[in-house]
Amino acid sequence: MHREPDFLQNLRGELSNGRLWLERAIVLAYAVAAGLFVVGFTLLSDRTFGLFEALYHAHPWAVFLWTPALTAAIAWLTRRYFPGAGGSGIPQVMAALDPGLPPEARGRFVSLKLTLAKIGLSSAGLLAGLSIGREGPSVQVAAGVMQHAQRWLRLGSGLNAHALLVAGGAAGIAAAFNAPLAGVVFAIEELSRKLESRSSGLIITAIVLAGLVAVSTFGNLSYFGVIKVPRLGWDALLPGLVVTLSCGVLGGLFARLLLASLTGSPDRISRWRGRYPVRFAAAGGLAIALIGTVTGGATFGAGSHAVRDMLAGDFDLPAFYVTLKFAATWLTAWCGVPGGIFAPSLSIGAGVGHNVAVLMGGDISAALIAMGMAAFLAAVTQAPLTAFIIVMEMVDGHAMVLSLMSAAMLASLVSRMVSRPLYGSLAEFMTRPFVAERDRSPAAH
Repeated sequence: MHREPDFLQNLRGELSNGRLWLERAIVLAYAVAAGLFVVGFTLLSDRTFGLFEALYHAHPWAVFLWTPALTAAIAWLTRRYFPGAGGSGIPQVMAALDPGLPPEARGRFVSLKLTLAKIGLSSAGLLAGLSIGREGPSVQVAAGVMQHAQRWLRLGSGLNAHALLVAGGAAGIAAAFNAPLAGVVFAIEELSRKLESRSSGLIITAIVLAGLVAVSTFGNLSYFGVIKVPRLGWDALLPGLVVTLSCGVLGGLFARLLLASLTGSPDRISRWRGRYPVRFAAAGGLAIALIGTVTGGATFGAGSHAVRDMLAGDFDLPAFYVTLKFAATWLTAWCGVPGGIFAPSLSIGAGVGHNVAVLMGGDISAALIAMGMAAFLAAVTQAPLTAFIIVMEMVDGHAMVLSLMSAAMLASLVSRMVSRPLYGSLAEFMTRPFVAERDRSPAAH
């Protein structure tokens, strides 16, 4: 028979452990620092892309020199000095969380050095006009800050490197999207799969605190404003299914294409990329500049402005926008530069929703765009809960909870028939050499 808890006794027990409260304060202070790093990253990213847009509008021809040259420089710096900073950043955090990874190798994927490199190189990618986002990199940025807290904690504190990395990665999502709930779900669905009960409260508090830092800086505003959701009846079922299934197939193909490109498929182009990575990056930058010029600049950058305009009904979508944004994002990732695919994926999904709305008519275009965003992001990441909550919080779409959830779940299911999980597969590819080396060492036998 369970006894009723003694409040005063439990309170005295909690307050008597000064070291425990000091460690909790340290973790929460690092959570605030992680949020500030992401806020600084956001401001720098916006500033650098603004400079690119000014250059493009003043001298459109200059991108054919500027984008390839800067892309090549970023690729060289990344490979030469910061190999762990390449790509999205989410696979690196998942690799650092792999229990099979030797502890001494964790710094290859997450560290304060990589945090600073990620901020600088990703911002430089936006200065080049590459099709990247800052949200995925924010996961690695915040995780690098949070893991630094471990040096101030006791071994028996209950907060190990795993817990700090989960808190940091999720805090990055919360601060980047101004969506603390999405950060908590991301921690459970994509990073940890489960949270230990003795540290879950502190981890969730750290995630929310980092999100609040972003809210206090940018205001309690939805990322894409508030959409006007019309009444969704049975007439919306067919357009919604078309958007969802299209995004599921496209997102699965996108993830499969990225996996083949980034893990070294045996085709001739991949072999050339492996031999001359900087030249390949320059050629990729030239192709991205050409695609951006053909679309009147619509495919440059993350695509957030295009999504805002589509939701407001003010965006005249260029022909083949979805295809060309798809290609620009894939080429950017293939170049090996630091940068995420969250925001470009939202832009591609929004474009699919916009196209279906134009083709099938009706007055539900905003709803179809939001469903496309959730569906394509869920298909690429195969993390449907995180995807639909991110979109719901970004557009203040609480009236569309069931529609967004259904679109994300179905698109993720379709994607699983086409591709392996993107982030998990990339993380496994990154850790494979370290695990193999550990297994070959005499100490392992």
